[in-house]
Amino acid sequence: MIAILHNIRSAHNVGSIFRTADAVGIEKLYLGGITPAPLDKYKQPVAKITKVSLGAEDNVDWESRKSIVETMVNLKKQEYQLLAIEQAAGSVPYHQLQPSPAELAKIALIVGNEVDGLSAEILAETDKILEIPMQGQKESLNVSVAFGIVVFALRDHQK
Repeated sequence: MIAILHNIRSAHNVGSIFRTADAVGIEKLYLGGITPAPLDKYKQPVAKITKVSLGAEDNVDWESRKSIVETMVNLKKQEYQLLAIEQAAGSVPYHQLQPSPAELAKIALIVGNEVDGLSAEILAETDKILEIPMQGQKESLNVSVAFGIVVFALRDHQK
């Protein structure tokens, strides 16, 4: 399984996602849009990321990309199933997805901006939109928390 982080603005959220990705065995993270990378333009560690990631950025392969849509198209050509975590028309509860081990290896999980989520353009490129059913009034979770819930559920389905 790989993941795409698009327009995540908080370096702390990025660090948390790196730590979760390491814990669950994510193969690679693609960072797009304004998503900060673990290394700055001078190849120095970004303190706000490393404070939270605790070094996980050294264990999870990552790559910054200008065009996430182009990345998604390329992943589709490699037979990845593109799954967005978002509340949107046509979304399905995440727990309904029960991938086989072979399917799990070819999943690209996509999360977006903390305020605006994922754009219609990105959602149009996905194979499925997964949502986390909510019972409270806020109807939202922190992006790193949502990522953790879904990624562990997908992985744990295999056990």
